[in-house]
Amino acid sequence: MEETLHGLQIGLDNMWLLIAAFLVMFMQPGFAMVEAGFTRSKNTANILMKNLMDFSIGSILYWAIGFTLMYGDSIGGFIGTPDLFFMSDGFGDNYSDYADLFFQTVFAATAATIVSGAVAERTEFSAYLIFSIVITVLIYPISGHWTWGGGWLSELGFHDFAGSSIVHSVGGWIGLAGAAVIGPRIGKYDAKGKAKAIPGHNLTFGALGVFILWFGWFGFNPGSQLAAAGTENAVALGHIAVTTNLAAAAGAVTAMLVAWIRYKRPALSLTLNGALAGLVAITAGCDVVDPVGAVLIGTLAGFILPFAVEFFDKILKVDDPVGAVSVHGVCGAFGTLAVGLFSTSEGLFYGHGAKALGIQSIGVLTFFVWAFGAGLILFSILKAAKVLRVSRRIEEEGLDVYEHGESAYN
Repeated sequence: MEETLHGLQIGLDNMWLLIAAFLVMFMQPGFAMVEAGFTRSKNTANILMKNLMDFSIGSILYWAIGFTLMYGDSIGGFIGTPDLFFMSDGFGDNYSDYADLFFQTVFAATAATIVSGAVAERTEFSAYLIFSIVITVLIYPISGHWTWGGGWLSELGFHDFAGSSIVHSVGGWIGLAGAAVIGPRIGKYDAKGKAKAIPGHNLTFGALGVFILWFGWFGFNPGSQLAAAGTENAVALGHIAVTTNLAAAAGAVTAMLVAWIRYKRPALSLTLNGALAGLVAITAGCDVVDPVGAVLIGTLAGFILPFAVEFFDKILKVDDPVGAVSVHGVCGAFGTLAVGLFSTSEGLFYGHGAKALGIQSIGVLTFFVWAFGAGLILFSILKAAKVLRVSRRIEEEGLDVYEHGESAYN
């Protein structure tokens, strides 16, 4: 009887992990729709192709080496012991090794695809393939090992439950480096350096993409519980789903209100990104904050987002067509810090002192230095090799026909 119950528990946990992974995989078309909708029609096929290929190539390479670099036996707390072409020995604690591999693969793909939006509409497709490979094989697995792989940050007590920094900030900061090195799109800034809006071609796509991402996030965050059987896990899954949803809703409402007050209209594009900002921010602490804390985190993320977009666009002159750096980089960092403030067991606002906030700050700074620094080196090499940016004619006429020989709209 006991053996049967144990087998049932393993089966339930394994099935939940796979269902969560399927939901996270469904976020890939969500990103594709957001990026396609927020950019111009002449580059739609290019956007879709990049999102297809970073997942396809990333799946193969993460299995081939990235997974073990991230989760292999630790070498000095810095990197896992590599083991090429991972083959399963069966089961880990409560789910199969292959279920774990697939779940971690879809997270790696998310980190890579975030970069696509930040460098959209002017990047050579071959260059995109190159840096997607480097992100999946090296940048993401190494920093992931420091936390989820049992490395030095996890030993320090750093908490990032589902990846506000590990996944989202890493993608956002690499995207920042890419957008800075590649430079703005033609026509983004006038002769005096004033930013000019380049509207996306289909906000319906953008809205659909955000709804898909919101839905997929219920695999991203609750799935990171890694178990479903038993009363404790059941309570945790419900808790995480509620905090995730509340933060997203609060982010959307707040971004709408900020846009309404600041720009005299409730802008759809900014409101959509506000929902994503709330989702990204809650991802680190969705398991340790209460519903009130979740609403506050989402509200603050939705407030921060418009000003982050303005800062990169107008002050730093970094052209980020979809707001990926602000949503994933900035709000991912904020959400990670928010654990040190709103965690009911360790947070400063709950009377537990500033120790957790200090540890979270070390993690946030570490991920920025690592991801932005590695991205800067990578994109600078590609630029020096003259393979990073398409020619002026291709950029003006569109990447679809020149890069892929076809258009999304015939």
